[in-house]
Amino acid sequence: MNANIQTLGPLVDIRDLTVRFGQAQPVLHGVSLQIHRGECLALVGESGSGKSVTARTLAGLTGKGAQIEAAKLAFQGIDLRRLDERSWQRLRGASIGFVMQDALGALDPLRRVGAEVEEPLQLHTRLSLEERRLRVLELLRDVGIPEPELRASQYPWQLSGGLRQRALIASAIACNPRLIIADEPTTALDATVQAQVIALLESLRGEDNALLMVSHDLSVVARLADRVAVMHHGVIVEQGSTEQVLHDPRHPYTQLLLRAARAVHFHPERKLLAAVEPEPPADAEVLLEARDLSKSYTGPDGRSRKVVKQVSLQLRRGETLGVVGESGSGKTTLTRLILGLETPDAGDVWIAGQRWSQLDSQQKRQARRAVQVVFQDPLNSFDPRYTVQRVLFEALAVAGLPRRDWHARARQLLELVRLDEGALVRRPIELSGGQRQRIAIARALASEPQILICDEPVSALDVSVQAQILELLDDLKRRLGLACLFISHDLGVINHVSERVLVMKDGDVVEAGSVRAVFDRPTHAYTRALIAAIPTLDAEYPPSEFYLQVAI
Repeated sequence: MNANIQTLGPLVDIRDLTVRFGQAQPVLHGVSLQIHRGECLALVGESGSGKSVTARTLAGLTGKGAQIEAAKLAFQGIDLRRLDERSWQRLRGASIGFVMQDALGALDPLRRVGAEVEEPLQLHTRLSLEERRLRVLELLRDVGIPEPELRASQYPWQLSGGLRQRALIASAIACNPRLIIADEPTTALDATVQAQVIALLESLRGEDNALLMVSHDLSVVARLADRVAVMHHGVIVEQGSTEQVLHDPRHPYTQLLLRAARAVHFHPERKLLAAVEPEPPADAEVLLEARDLSKSYTGPDGRSRKVVKQVSLQLRRGETLGVVGESGSGKTTLTRLILGLETPDAGDVWIAGQRWSQLDSQQKRQARRAVQVVFQDPLNSFDPRYTVQRVLFEALAVAGLPRRDWHARARQLLELVRLDEGALVRRPIELSGGQRQRIAIARALASEPQILICDEPVSALDVSVQAQILELLDDLKRRLGLACLFISHDLGVINHVSERVLVMKDGDVVEAGSVRAVFDRPTHAYTRALIAAIPTLDAEYPPSEFYLQVAI
């Protein structure tokens, strides 16, 4: 760090910060940290550790019910404790950029993406209308959004999760703020775009600004951060240089996080650190088959785009087939075609030997019981008014189980996902992210399906919880004889759970085979780019710039 910058004092100075809501125990206890100009500080820890509350407090977004006490809470020498809402509005966007984790919730569903990115430019700059339009397109290109003119004219709900996250980052950095706060900025992104966004955030760091990154992904932290602060139950338990914290951790909690991270991820330049059992026998029953599926959509510009191109696959009883690819590769559309939520332009789907297109409405409802889905964000798929008991009872009613058996079966489902009966009386919002995902899995199992489709089921979870959920899914697959179609952008996760893998790009399957063959000996340039772009916990294995350029 430049010595002259250091003499200016910290850009952010927090001392003995305590935050509580109502009469409850504080969620932050005496947090102290500094962020200097030109550096990146990473806050790491599990859900509920207090890292997001710390970040939101720095942006004046803690919430009206928050009680904030601090010996010092300053940004650029400004006492943040004294700011009213009007002063915060002048500061946010112009001097402090905030990238939230939930892009769909942060972006206005009724405003086009271009208008969202343009808003801070409109509020905080004197650029003309045309200058703002050109700056919006430049920002969308910078964060790796293809066809920026088209995407600027679309609404957030028309974009994939990864594209929405990139649009949110573009909005946050529009005015070149002095402090960028990024709360899980790469959670929903595939490896190549993740590497691009990391490189973008690195490039934004100059001598006069800084980055505060909240993340559960320690491999991203290893690539981007200068220093790391580890939080647990509202307390910073360890703080130091990235090298020291990630390679010589002192606190047992930090050591636990690192063990969990290494259990899930693998190094692109080394042999796999984890591998599932060999493929099931070739004569195992085919439960799901897709043949030559194709699907096109017409965009706002009137052009037709083929998003799935003659994709074929087979899924056998007892196996997990991973589908990996970047946002916009066609993974989600393929899933919707398989579930019968979309009608293919060509091709067909067979479930347990039944041809989907030949079934009537009643037969399709019956067939759907054999195929259940676990989504990335279970909270948005639950009615917030429902208790866990009601969530499970509703699923059991749809499955046709007699009412007298609901309570006993609900307890059995909780036992399957390793939760106790006490969870029945709680609402999903009262549970942790890992607990909610277990409830989502329990709900999916209510109809005793043969096939489980897992759509990014662990991407928003902490590494330690990821490992638990992946181990649970593997255990359920073996105990119940399930076949799993596992959709993910995370190659480490695909490696951990799958026997076979399909790699998708621009609607095509560019490579397919056993996990070992594809990941150890990739033949397609795009697969090699995905593997090379994976950030690792070890500095000696940086992403390859050559493969990054091939992918992007």
